[in-house]
Amino acid sequence: MLARVKIFAVTNIKGGVGKTTTAVNLAYLCAAQCATLLWDLDSQGGASYVLRADAHERGSARRIVAGKIELPELILASGYAGLDVLPADFSYRNFAVRLAERRNPTERLLKMSRPLREIYGALFLDCPAGISLLSESVLRAADVAIVPLLPTPLSLRMLRQLADFIAGEGWDDLTLLPFFSMVDRRRSLHLELIAQARAEFPAMLATEVPYNSEIERMSVRRAPLPACAPRSEAARIYRELWAEICARTHARHGPAAAARTASAAAAQGLHGEPAVHLTETVTQSILR
Repeated sequence: MLARVKIFAVTNIKGGVGKTTTAVNLAYLCAAQCATLLWDLDSQGGASYVLRADAHERGSARRIVAGKIELPELILASGYAGLDVLPADFSYRNFAVRLAERRNPTERLLKMSRPLREIYGALFLDCPAGISLLSESVLRAADVAIVPLLPTPLSLRMLRQLADFIAGEGWDDLTLLPFFSMVDRRRSLHLELIAQARAEFPAMLATEVPYNSEIERMSVRRAPLPACAPRSEAARIYRELWAEICARTHARHGPAAAARTASAAAAQGLHGEPAVHLTETVTQSILR
């Protein structure tokens, strides 16, 4: 079972780029095919709020890092089949401090996740903005780093820093998958920066998430878009994004298999089918 588990970190040094929206929608889509847990590591608790998951009164960062409470004790059902939530706590603002108190702090998060990897086929980590021991620990534990970024010069600079950091640490097994979020293709600057980034980072995902009022309303509806608005353009885009992530990740394990999964996703994605149909082939492949 453990060999099949994938850990997806949704991360960015900058805030306000759509991390929480990405984490919630992709975790929901993944849950159509395997038991999935979304761990909200951001003390602001955006993902917990959207999925209506209240913090556990005993789930402080201090107790978690010290091993005084096991993570499975804090898990809540989301109300969606196959998707559970480990809600954030405001004390997570001190998570990095608590990690620093432990021996081998960057290994601690990976060690803490072991009981979760015995239960779930996929873990999604919704990470807070900024650079800290927590973000380093998340990247150390993850198989895939999904990085939403705005088409701005500072975002491109951040991506360079992140790529250099991962290379410097020698984490060759970590797949870095950046994509553009809140895109407005009517703006020439957006187009210029997207073209520049794609030339510099060939691994950039092709799928772009536009600035969309439907996505903004997600926090009002407090539900994943494929659940509350499955036929919407925004839901279709997130389905395409998830299919591309699955195909791109699986490509590291065999080009032929990746081509098959990408082809299947494209064929179904054109018709805007519900998530369970779109992700069936690609999700089973990535989690094998």
